[in-house]
Amino acid sequence: MSRIELKKLVKRFKDTEVLSGIDLDVPEGSTLVLFGPSGAGKTVLLRCIAGAVEQDDGEVLIGEEDVTDVLPEHRGIGMAFQNFALFPHMDAFDNIASPLTACGKTADQIRAGVDTVAKLLKIDHVLSHTPKALSNGQKQRTALARALVSRPKVLLLDDPLRNVDAKLRFEMRLELPRLLADQGATVIYVTQDYREAMALGDRIAVLDGGRIIQNGTPEEIYRRPATINIAKLFGDPTINLLDVVPQSDASGVYATLSDRRIQLDPGLSGNVGRECVLGLRPEALSFTTANDGVPVTIEAETPFNEKAVTLVTTLRKREILVSRPAETPAPTSGTAHITIDPSDAVLFDRQTGIRLDPNGTTHTAEKAA
Repeated sequence: MSRIELKKLVKRFKDTEVLSGIDLDVPEGSTLVLFGPSGAGKTVLLRCIAGAVEQDDGEVLIGEEDVTDVLPEHRGIGMAFQNFALFPHMDAFDNIASPLTACGKTADQIRAGVDTVAKLLKIDHVLSHTPKALSNGQKQRTALARALVSRPKVLLLDDPLRNVDAKLRFEMRLELPRLLADQGATVIYVTQDYREAMALGDRIAVLDGGRIIQNGTPEEIYRRPATINIAKLFGDPTINLLDVVPQSDASGVYATLSDRRIQLDPGLSGNVGRECVLGLRPEALSFTTANDGVPVTIEAETPFNEKAVTLVTTLRKREILVSRPAETPAPTSGTAHITIDPSDAVLFDRQTGIRLDPNGTTHTAEKAA
Protein backbone atom coordinates (compact mmCIF):
# COMPACT_ATOMS: atom_id res chain seq x y z
CA MET A 1 0.00 0.00 0.00
CA SER A 2 1.32 3.48 -0.92
CA ARG A 3 -1.53 5.81 -0.13
CA ILE A 4 -0.36 9.12 1.35
CA GLU A 5 -2.39 10.70 4.12
CA LEU A 6 -1.65 13.89 6.02
CA LYS A 7 -3.53 14.77 9.19
CA LYS A 8 -3.49 18.33 10.58
CA LEU A 9 0.10 18.90 9.48
CA VAL A 10 1.62 22.07 10.93
CA LYS A 11 5.04 23.58 10.32
CA ARG A 12 6.41 26.80 11.81
CA PHE A 13 9.65 28.66 11.30
CA LYS A 14 10.09 30.82 14.39
CA ASP A 15 6.86 32.82 14.62
CA THR A 16 5.75 32.16 11.05
CA GLU A 17 3.31 29.31 10.43
CA VAL A 18 4.12 27.99 6.96
CA LEU A 19 1.68 25.06 7.00
CA SER A 20 -1.57 25.47 8.89
CA GLY A 21 -3.21 22.13 9.66
CA ILE A 22 -2.92 20.44 6.26
CA ASP A 23 -5.30 17.53 5.64
CA LEU A 24 -4.60 15.64 2.43
CA ASP A 25 -5.38 12.17 1.08
CA VAL A 26 -3.65 10.85 -2.05
CA PRO A 27 -5.04 7.46 -3.13
CA GLU A 28 -2.65 4.66 -4.00
CA GLY A 29 -1.35 4.85 -7.57
CA SER A 30 -2.69 8.35 -8.25
CA THR A 31 -0.92 11.60 -9.10
CA LEU A 32 -1.77 14.69 -7.10
CA VAL A 33 -0.40 18.01 -8.34
CA LEU A 34 0.39 20.48 -5.57
CA PHE A 35 -0.11 23.87 -7.14
CA GLY A 36 0.27 27.39 -5.80
CA PRO A 37 2.18 30.65 -5.93
CA SER A 38 5.79 31.03 -4.84
CA GLY A 39 6.11 30.94 -1.05
CA ALA A 40 2.88 29.02 -0.54
CA GLY A 41 4.68 26.21 1.32
CA LYS A 42 4.73 23.54 -1.40
CA THR A 43 8.39 22.52 -0.98
CA VAL A 44 8.14 22.57 2.81
CA LEU A 45 5.14 20.23 2.61
CA LEU A 46 7.06 17.77 0.41
CA ARG A 47 10.03 17.84 2.76
CA CYS A 48 7.77 17.10 5.73
CA ILE A 49 6.36 14.08 3.91
CA ALA A 50 9.88 12.91 3.04
CA GLY A 51 11.09 13.42 6.61
CA ALA A 52 13.74 15.96 5.59
CA VAL A 53 11.91 18.60 7.66
CA GLU A 54 10.25 17.79 10.97
CA GLN A 55 6.70 19.08 11.32
CA ASP A 56 5.57 20.78 14.54
CA ASP A 57 2.25 18.95 14.71
CA GLY A 58 0.19 16.44 12.77
CA GLU A 59 0.78 13.01 11.24
CA VAL A 60 2.19 11.56 8.02
CA LEU A 61 0.88 8.14 6.95
CA ILE A 62 2.14 6.06 4.04
CA GLY A 63 -0.12 3.13 3.41
CA GLU A 64 -1.42 2.19 6.84
CA GLU A 65 1.86 3.06 8.58
CA ASP A 66 2.36 6.21 10.61
CA VAL A 67 5.81 7.39 9.47
CA THR A 68 5.75 10.69 11.37
CA ASP A 69 8.78 9.68 13.43
CA VAL A 70 10.42 7.38 10.86
CA LEU A 71 13.80 8.43 9.45
CA PRO A 72 13.77 9.63 5.81
CA GLU A 73 15.82 6.69 4.54
CA HIS A 74 13.26 4.23 5.90
CA ARG A 75 10.16 5.84 4.36
CA GLY A 76 10.61 4.26 0.91
CA ILE A 77 10.23 7.58 -0.91
CA GLY A 78 11.83 8.79 -4.14
CA MET A 79 12.25 12.55 -4.41
CA ALA A 80 13.51 14.99 -7.03
CA PHE A 81 14.42 18.37 -5.57
CA GLN A 82 14.23 21.84 -7.14
CA ASN A 83 17.94 22.39 -6.50
CA PHE A 84 18.97 19.04 -8.08
CA ALA A 85 20.95 17.86 -4.98
CA LEU A 86 23.33 15.83 -7.18
CA PHE A 87 26.55 14.35 -5.81
CA PRO A 88 29.27 16.59 -7.36
CA HIS A 89 31.98 13.91 -7.32
CA MET A 90 29.85 11.36 -9.21
CA ASP A 91 29.05 11.30 -12.91
CA ALA A 92 25.42 11.29 -14.05
CA PHE A 93 25.34 7.49 -14.29
CA ASP A 94 26.44 7.00 -10.68
CA ASN A 95 24.09 9.74 -9.45
CA ILE A 96 21.14 8.00 -11.08
CA ALA A 97 22.36 4.58 -9.93
CA SER A 98 22.85 5.58 -6.28
CA PRO A 99 19.45 4.30 -5.03
CA LEU A 100 20.02 0.96 -6.77
CA THR A 101 23.55 0.74 -5.40
CA ALA A 102 22.26 1.42 -1.88
CA CYS A 103 19.75 -1.43 -2.33
CA GLY A 104 22.50 -3.88 -3.30
CA LYS A 105 21.41 -4.43 -6.91
CA THR A 106 23.80 -6.26 -9.26
CA ALA A 107 25.87 -4.42 -11.86
CA ASP A 108 23.64 -5.71 -14.66
CA GLN A 109 20.48 -4.64 -12.85
CA ILE A 110 21.96 -1.20 -12.21
CA ARG A 111 23.02 -0.77 -15.84
CA ALA A 112 19.62 -1.85 -17.15
CA GLY A 113 17.74 0.42 -14.75
CA VAL A 114 19.87 3.49 -15.46
CA ASP A 115 19.84 2.97 -19.23
CA THR A 116 16.05 2.65 -19.34
CA VAL A 117 15.25 5.81 -17.42
CA ALA A 118 18.10 7.81 -19.03
CA LYS A 119 16.82 7.05 -22.54
CA LEU A 120 13.31 8.04 -21.55
CA LEU A 121 14.54 11.38 -20.22
CA LYS A 122 16.95 11.85 -23.16
CA ILE A 123 20.12 12.05 -21.08
CA ASP A 124 21.71 8.73 -22.08
CA HIS A 125 24.41 10.65 -24.03
CA VAL A 126 25.66 12.50 -20.91
CA LEU A 127 25.85 9.64 -18.40
CA SER A 128 29.64 9.95 -18.17
CA HIS A 129 29.51 13.67 -17.35
CA THR A 130 29.84 15.09 -13.85
CA PRO A 131 27.20 17.61 -12.70
CA LYS A 132 29.43 20.63 -13.43
CA ALA A 133 29.54 19.56 -17.09
CA LEU A 134 25.74 19.32 -17.37
CA SER A 135 23.32 22.06 -18.32
CA ASN A 136 20.62 22.97 -15.80
CA GLY A 137 18.09 21.02 -17.85
CA GLN A 138 20.33 17.95 -17.85
CA LYS A 139 20.89 18.28 -14.11
CA GLN A 140 17.13 18.49 -13.57
CA ARG A 141 16.53 15.36 -15.65
CA THR A 142 19.35 13.52 -13.87
CA ALA A 143 17.73 14.28 -10.53
CA LEU A 144 14.37 13.12 -11.89
CA ALA A 145 15.93 9.92 -13.24
CA ARG A 146 17.48 9.20 -9.83
CA ALA A 147 14.04 9.53 -8.21
CA LEU A 148 12.45 7.18 -10.76
CA VAL A 149 15.12 4.50 -11.22
CA SER A 150 14.36 2.40 -8.14
CA ARG A 151 10.61 2.43 -8.87
CA PRO A 152 9.64 3.62 -5.38
CA LYS A 153 6.03 3.29 -4.27
CA VAL A 154 5.91 7.00 -3.36
CA LEU A 155 7.36 9.78 -5.51
CA LEU A 156 7.71 13.41 -4.46
CA LEU A 157 8.62 15.60 -7.44
CA ASP A 158 9.42 19.23 -6.68
CA ASP A 159 8.94 21.14 -9.96
CA PRO A 160 11.23 18.68 -11.80
CA LEU A 161 10.81 20.33 -15.23
CA ARG A 162 11.44 23.92 -14.16
CA ASN A 163 14.85 24.19 -15.85
CA VAL A 164 14.01 22.12 -18.92
CA ASP A 165 13.71 23.89 -22.29
CA ALA A 166 10.22 24.52 -23.67
CA LYS A 167 10.29 21.75 -26.31
CA LEU A 168 11.42 19.03 -23.92
CA ARG A 169 9.05 20.32 -21.24
CA PHE A 170 6.14 19.88 -23.66
CA GLU A 171 7.33 16.37 -24.57
CA MET A 172 7.72 15.41 -20.92
CA ARG A 173 4.17 16.54 -20.15
CA LEU A 174 3.09 13.85 -22.59
CA GLU A 175 5.58 11.20 -21.46
CA LEU A 176 5.49 11.59 -17.68
CA PRO A 177 1.87 10.50 -17.11
CA ARG A 178 2.56 7.23 -18.95
CA LEU A 179 5.82 6.70 -17.07
CA LEU A 180 4.22 7.36 -13.69
CA ALA A 181 1.28 5.11 -14.52
CA ASP A 182 3.66 2.32 -15.56
CA GLN A 183 5.51 2.62 -12.25
CA GLY A 184 2.27 2.44 -10.28
CA ALA A 185 3.64 4.93 -7.77
CA THR A 186 1.66 7.36 -5.68
CA VAL A 187 2.90 10.78 -6.75
CA ILE A 188 2.81 14.31 -5.37
CA TYR A 189 4.03 16.68 -8.07
CA VAL A 190 4.77 20.35 -7.34
CA THR A 191 4.50 22.97 -10.06
CA GLN A 192 3.64 26.62 -10.62
CA ASP A 193 2.73 25.97 -14.26
CA TYR A 194 -1.03 25.56 -14.62
CA ARG A 195 -0.67 23.73 -17.96
CA GLU A 196 1.59 21.18 -16.31
CA ALA A 197 -0.88 20.82 -13.43
CA MET A 198 -3.78 20.25 -15.82
CA ALA A 199 -1.80 17.74 -17.93
CA LEU A 200 -0.28 15.63 -15.14
CA GLY A 201 -2.68 15.57 -12.21
CA ASP A 202 -5.49 13.15 -11.48
CA ARG A 203 -6.32 15.81 -8.92
CA ILE A 204 -4.94 19.26 -8.16
CA ALA A 205 -4.57 20.64 -4.62
CA VAL A 206 -4.16 24.41 -4.58
CA LEU A 207 -1.98 25.53 -1.67
CA ASP A 208 -1.93 29.19 -0.63
CA GLY A 209 -1.11 30.85 2.65
CA GLY A 210 -0.27 27.48 4.20
CA ARG A 211 -3.71 26.01 3.53
CA ILE A 212 -5.31 23.78 0.90
CA ILE A 213 -7.80 26.16 -0.68
CA GLN A 214 -9.24 23.68 -3.19
CA ASN A 215 -8.72 20.02 -4.04
CA GLY A 216 -10.40 18.69 -7.16
CA THR A 217 -10.02 17.29 -10.64
CA PRO A 218 -8.37 19.54 -13.25
CA GLU A 219 -11.78 20.20 -14.80
CA GLU A 220 -13.30 21.15 -11.44
CA ILE A 221 -10.44 23.52 -10.64
CA TYR A 222 -10.68 25.18 -14.05
CA ARG A 223 -14.45 25.38 -14.47
CA ARG A 224 -15.46 25.86 -10.83
CA PRO A 225 -12.54 27.56 -9.03
CA ALA A 226 -13.13 28.04 -5.31
CA THR A 227 -11.88 31.63 -5.28
CA ILE A 228 -11.12 34.51 -7.62
CA ASN A 229 -7.40 34.03 -6.96
CA ILE A 230 -7.56 30.41 -8.11
CA ALA A 231 -9.55 31.43 -11.18
CA LYS A 232 -6.80 33.89 -12.13
CA LEU A 233 -4.04 31.30 -11.67
CA PHE A 234 -5.53 28.97 -14.31
CA GLY A 235 -5.95 29.94 -17.93
CA ASP A 236 -4.22 31.98 -20.63
CA PRO A 237 -5.61 34.47 -21.42
CA THR A 238 -6.84 35.04 -17.90
CA ILE A 239 -10.48 34.82 -16.87
CA ASN A 240 -12.70 37.87 -17.35
CA LEU A 241 -13.87 39.25 -13.99
CA LEU A 242 -16.76 41.72 -14.05
CA ASP A 243 -18.54 43.40 -11.14
CA VAL A 244 -22.26 42.62 -11.23
CA VAL A 245 -25.34 42.67 -9.00
CA PRO A 246 -27.59 39.72 -9.93
CA GLN A 247 -31.28 40.45 -10.48
CA SER A 248 -34.32 38.27 -11.04
CA ASP A 249 -37.75 38.31 -12.62
CA ALA A 250 -40.17 35.80 -14.06
CA SER A 251 -37.53 34.66 -16.57
CA GLY A 252 -35.01 33.75 -13.87
CA VAL A 253 -31.75 35.10 -12.40
CA TYR A 254 -29.59 37.34 -14.56
CA ALA A 255 -26.77 39.89 -14.67
CA THR A 256 -26.41 42.64 -17.25
CA LEU A 257 -23.63 43.52 -19.69
CA SER A 258 -24.10 46.35 -22.17
CA ASP A 259 -27.75 46.45 -21.05
CA ARG A 260 -28.25 42.82 -22.17
CA ARG A 261 -29.18 40.02 -19.84
CA ILE A 262 -26.78 37.21 -19.02
CA GLN A 263 -28.86 34.36 -17.68
CA LEU A 264 -27.42 32.70 -14.57
CA ASP A 265 -28.08 29.38 -12.88
CA PRO A 266 -31.55 29.54 -11.27
CA GLY A 267 -30.00 28.15 -8.10
CA LEU A 268 -28.17 31.46 -7.63
CA SER A 269 -31.41 33.24 -6.74
CA GLY A 270 -30.23 33.58 -3.13
CA ASN A 271 -27.60 36.04 -4.34
CA VAL A 272 -29.98 38.54 -5.96
CA GLY A 273 -29.01 42.08 -4.93
CA ARG A 274 -25.60 40.97 -3.68
CA GLU A 275 -22.37 42.61 -4.87
CA CYS A 276 -20.70 39.88 -6.93
CA VAL A 277 -18.03 39.25 -9.53
CA LEU A 278 -18.96 37.37 -12.69
CA GLY A 279 -16.21 35.09 -14.03
CA LEU A 280 -16.22 34.30 -17.76
CA ARG A 281 -13.48 32.28 -19.46
CA PRO A 282 -12.44 33.92 -22.76
CA GLU A 283 -12.99 30.69 -24.68
CA ALA A 284 -16.57 30.51 -23.32
CA LEU A 285 -17.43 33.67 -25.29
CA SER A 286 -18.03 33.76 -29.02
CA PHE A 287 -18.92 36.28 -31.68
CA THR A 288 -22.37 36.12 -33.22
CA THR A 289 -24.10 37.81 -36.12
CA ALA A 290 -27.36 37.90 -34.18
CA ASN A 291 -28.30 41.31 -32.80
CA ASP A 292 -29.60 39.83 -29.54
CA GLY A 293 -26.02 39.19 -28.34
CA VAL A 294 -24.09 41.49 -26.02
CA PRO A 295 -23.00 44.57 -28.01
CA VAL A 296 -19.26 45.33 -27.79
CA THR A 297 -16.62 47.42 -29.49
CA ILE A 298 -13.52 45.67 -30.82
CA GLU A 299 -10.36 47.33 -29.53
CA ALA A 300 -7.53 44.99 -30.59
CA GLU A 301 -6.72 41.46 -31.67
CA THR A 302 -3.66 39.42 -30.77
CA PRO A 303 -2.92 36.31 -32.86
CA PHE A 304 -1.27 33.28 -31.26
CA ASN A 305 -0.22 30.09 -32.99
CA GLU A 306 -3.29 28.10 -32.03
CA LYS A 307 -5.77 30.85 -31.17
CA ALA A 308 -6.66 34.49 -31.56
CA VAL A 309 -7.56 36.72 -28.63
CA THR A 310 -9.73 39.79 -29.14
CA LEU A 311 -10.03 42.63 -26.64
CA VAL A 312 -13.51 44.16 -26.65
CA THR A 313 -15.25 46.76 -24.49
CA THR A 314 -18.85 46.96 -23.36
CA LEU A 315 -21.04 50.05 -23.62
CA ARG A 316 -19.65 51.15 -20.25
CA LYS A 317 -16.06 50.53 -21.33
CA ARG A 318 -15.55 47.32 -19.37
CA GLU A 319 -12.85 45.22 -21.00
CA ILE A 320 -13.49 41.60 -22.00
CA LEU A 321 -11.20 39.08 -23.69
CA VAL A 322 -12.68 36.72 -26.28
CA SER A 323 -10.62 33.69 -27.38
CA ARG A 324 -11.25 31.55 -30.45
CA PRO A 325 -9.31 28.96 -32.49
CA ALA A 326 -6.91 30.45 -35.03
CA GLU A 327 -8.31 31.00 -38.52
CA THR A 328 -11.87 31.12 -37.18
CA PRO A 329 -13.76 33.95 -38.93
CA ALA A 330 -14.58 36.89 -36.66
CA PRO A 331 -14.93 40.66 -36.88
CA THR A 332 -11.67 42.55 -36.36
CA SER A 333 -12.88 46.13 -35.94
CA GLY A 334 -15.90 48.26 -35.19
CA THR A 335 -18.92 47.00 -33.28
CA ALA A 336 -19.93 43.38 -32.83
CA HIS A 337 -21.99 41.07 -30.62
CA ILE A 338 -20.89 38.22 -28.37
CA THR A 339 -22.79 35.33 -26.83
CA ILE A 340 -22.21 33.76 -23.43
CA ASP A 341 -23.11 30.24 -22.36
CA PRO A 342 -24.71 30.53 -18.89
CA SER A 343 -23.29 27.13 -17.91
CA ASP A 344 -19.77 28.59 -18.18
CA ALA A 345 -20.48 31.57 -15.90
CA VAL A 346 -19.02 31.51 -12.37
CA LEU A 347 -20.17 33.87 -9.63
CA PHE A 348 -17.98 35.07 -6.74
CA ASP A 349 -18.68 37.16 -3.66
CA ARG A 350 -17.06 40.55 -4.34
CA GLN A 351 -15.80 41.09 -0.78
CA THR A 352 -14.44 37.64 0.05
CA GLY A 353 -13.57 36.42 -3.46
CA ILE A 354 -15.17 33.04 -2.68
CA ARG A 355 -17.26 31.26 -5.31
CA LEU A 356 -21.00 31.29 -4.76
CA ASP A 357 -22.69 27.92 -5.13
CA PRO A 358 -26.07 27.59 -6.89
CA ASN A 359 -27.78 26.81 -3.60
CA GLY A 360 -27.10 30.36 -2.41
CA THR A 361 -24.24 29.50 -0.05
CA THR A 362 -20.59 30.39 -0.41
CA HIS A 363 -18.01 27.80 -1.36
CA THR A 364 -15.49 27.32 1.45
CA ALA A 365 -11.91 26.17 1.58
CA GLU A 366 -12.93 23.47 4.08
CA LYS A 367 -15.44 22.06 1.56
CA ALA A 368 -12.84 22.13 -1.17
CA ALA A 369 -10.26 20.30 0.92
